[in-house]
Amino acid sequence: MSQDIEKRLNKFISDSGHCSRREADKLIEQNRVKINGQVPELGTKVQPGDEVFVDGKRINKIAENKSDRIYIAYNKPTGITCTTERDVYGNIIDAIRHKERIFPIGRLDKPSEGLIFLTSDGDIVNKILRAENAHDKEYRVTVDQPLSERFVDRMQRGVPILDTITKPCVVKVESRFVFTIILTQGLNRQIRRMCEYLGYEVTRLQRTRIMNVTLNNLKAGQWRNLSEKEMAEINTAVEGSSKTAVNTTLPKEQQSTDQTNSDKLSRQRKASEPTASGAYYGKVERSGNAERNNRNDKYGSNDRTVPKAKKVFVNKNAKPSTSSATINRPKLSLKRK
Repeated sequence: MSQDIEKRLNKFISDSGHCSRREADKLIEQNRVKINGQVPELGTKVQPGDEVFVDGKRINKIAENKSDRIYIAYNKPTGITCTTERDVYGNIIDAIRHKERIFPIGRLDKPSEGLIFLTSDGDIVNKILRAENAHDKEYRVTVDQPLSERFVDRMQRGVPILDTITKPCVVKVESRFVFTIILTQGLNRQIRRMCEYLGYEVTRLQRTRIMNVTLNNLKAGQWRNLSEKEMAEINTAVEGSSKTAVNTTLPKEQQSTDQTNSDKLSRQRKASEPTASGAYYGKVERSGNAERNNRNDKYGSNDRTVPKAKKVFVNKNAKPSTSSATINRPKLSLKRK
């Protein structure tokens, strides 16, 4: 029978927006779920006409057109944790205080801010989140040092973190310390880890766009329902998206090769470009570079061409020699004046 006619009990409960599948399994194990007045087992399928109750409350079937689903955009402030666990202080559910049960699509770190979706539709979550589905997420990032050309280039090409190399992305410089980045991945603390690998620290991170939806005038702490137009575009974009994960991790041999080549190019770039400069980048002088640059101005870019001072030791007790090796050397007077 098709899934339109029958559906696994945990999915039926999850699709209703009551809880996640994992939580539904716990409810079933705790005998808090009944089908037609009977306590079911895990894996039981709901048939047409069945009545499902959780703790005595009837669970309604999801509407065919999902008109009863909730989709909202929230501008998460810093300090809010993206969890549905109500015992966690500052959880996102208590922050929004929506009258229906919703859960976040993905997450933003507690110190991060910006756009995040929340919904009661479990089917759409993985379609948006899976990296292989290539749905854009845009961030505005502020770092603690002036940006360099090397930094931008490395961020765009990929950085080795979490036993893999990040996928190519788009990076644009806004000012000396601020850039925007467009990702299709969602690795744990990805942008912060990428910056840290390159010697930078993120001081502010804000997500400004997910797919076709932007923050616009949504202030921090505010939320709104997604419009019909926005949902139509999202549904069109995820229509062919997979709900299951695909292994996109590079093989270990390829990871090692890519990281070696990347590090080699990095060393070559450093050698040929002692300092980074550009319209937004500015010049960055590291400690110890100033003295080396002064020598380079006088003797050229290769430090090995700089003549080294020779130490001369004079033996005051030695007698003057007339050998050919010392004939042309200046004589030193040992008499006191």
